Amino acid sequence: MFGKDIGIDLGTANILIYVKGEGIVLNEPSVVAIESESKKVLAVGEEAYKMLGRTPGKVIAVKPLKDGVIANFELTVSMLNYFIKKVQAKNTFSKPTILICCPTNITEVEKEAIKEVAETTGCKKVYIEEEPKVAAVGAGLDISKPSGSMVIDIGGGTTDIAVLSLGDIVTSKSLKVAGNTFDQKIIDYIKEKYKLLIGERTAEEIKIEIGTAIEDDKKGKKVVKGRNLETGLPSSKTINSGEIFEALKSSLYEIIDGAKSVLESTLPELSADIVENGVVVTGGGALLDGLGKLLNKELKIPVKIADSPLTCVVDGTGIMLNNLSLIEK
Repeated sequence: MFGKDIGIDLGTANILIYVKGEGIVLNEPSVVAIESESKKVLAVGEEAYKMLGRTPGKVIAVKPLKDGVIANFELTVSMLNYFIKKVQAKNTFSKPTILICCPTNITEVEKEAIKEVAETTGCKKVYIEEEPKVAAVGAGLDISKPSGSMVIDIGGGTTDIAVLSLGDIVTSKSLKVAGNTFDQKIIDYIKEKYKLLIGERTAEEIKIEIGTAIEDDKKGKKVVKGRNLETGLPSSKTINSGEIFEALKSSLYEIIDGAKSVLESTLPELSADIVENGVVVTGGGALLDGLGKLLNKELKIPVKIADSPLTCVVDGTGIMLNNLSLIEK
């Protein structure tokens, strides 16, 4: 059978896999469950994610990628190998080309090692690309032209801000402030204000349901359940979206400051293009209510949230696999 090329978004929060001619065939959390003593892998992806915060002492649910870098290389390799084999089990591949998108902070040694893992699956060729470049392509930007395009990719572990032209990154900045940071800020805020301890999954639900980047937005409300730190007993509090803005405010302005820093170091001609074309926001963080309005107000340039921010990177792999000149450049 003719080889079907594969694109992989190796994200801090989720791994997505694209198969040429079929589209996105896999979208699962970047989580691995292991036995604490033997380090044996017990579950990967969705099954392991369900164990987060709910595992007995002998089982640990681990996120191998943290803050945009590989925190546990062996588990990252196991996870990547598992997902590639899972996709290949459903399809008959004959030496496919694989394009893997990795965090921008990944080292050359880690890049080579991930490449080797992919090569063990019997592929024809492996390419490694940085996420913001592929996200820009997936968002519909034509980065091949001698014109400036800007993308803010707010993932799980990092926010990557980049200006692109002639098919490559001209200037960029990577911040360890992103979706996971938002979750932790919500945990810290509720802990400090209400003496209520909540878990990562609850924080993520709060962010999705009533999270906002708009000050004084108090329309959304949610009953939050957790453990009272004073009594040690289960408890609940009603919080509103205005409080979540207060929790996220400092992180949001770190991203704004990062974007301003990139704009300040951009060549004048490219800056003129960005003023005209604006900036595209991708990644799961782009879904935060009111984020586009806040960025537009602070950066004073047009801001567009990508049509499908969660899948921009993996969609970009599909486009680039159909136009290898964008990779081989």
